[in-house]
Amino acid sequence: MAVHLRLTRMGRHKRPFYRVVAADSQMKRDGRFLEIIGTYDPLKENDKASFKEDRVLDWLQKGAQPTDSVRALLRRTGVYQALAESKKLAKA
Repeated sequence: MAVHLRLTRMGRHKRPFYRVVAADSQMKRDGRFLEIIGTYDPLKENDKASFKEDRVLDWLQKGAQPTDSVRALLRRTGVYQALAESKKLAKA
């Protein structure tokens, strides 16, 4: 079972809202998932994204692969840098 961090679309017609979830890679985009780890609202000012940083880092350390869009959001919010710092601390 490969775990991916991906977006699932919520919201109504022409008013998208996304959840960032950890899901089995074989599940449908809006299908079953393992855990909700964040949200993303592209219509808010500055494309508001929020994450449960501890859970995101936990999934990434377990080998979960983020999709390109989720990776970009993680970089924009600074969560990816926290992962890099935790890896540096683990090596030291």
